[in-house]
Amino acid sequence: MACRISELVLGCRDPEALARFWCEVLDFVELDRDGDDIEIGARDGFGGKQPTIILSRETDPATEKPRLHLDVSATDRDQDAELERLLAAGAEFADIGQTGEESWHVLADPEGNVFCLLKTRIEPL
Repeated sequence: MACRISELVLGCRDPEALARFWCEVLDFVELDRDGDDIEIGARDGFGGKQPTIILSRETDPATEKPRLHLDVSATDRDQDAELERLLAAGAEFADIGQTGEESWHVLADPEGNVFCLLKTRIEPL
């Protein structure tokens, strides 16, 4: 037997705003609320094909760069069209020292959490 990633927990100042952003980016829905925490995920919910994301309110500012980031891939359009969609949803370009020769784009969500948009399209679930 092995483990599966079931949830990702992202500390944030504004769970409502990040829930809206990541639901738009990933075509997720709100699944649950527990106090200030909001769980979002695919329509098949917790334990489905994809991990859910819990947006957990934190009042303390992040003090160091996270060692983990998300990579996303478009499922129904090319990378340029997906980049436009993500920027319209509130993503911003982020500079983490890339050379400009990368095949991916480094972006940040509305709270500055870095993620990458990969070039390769993948099949939707």
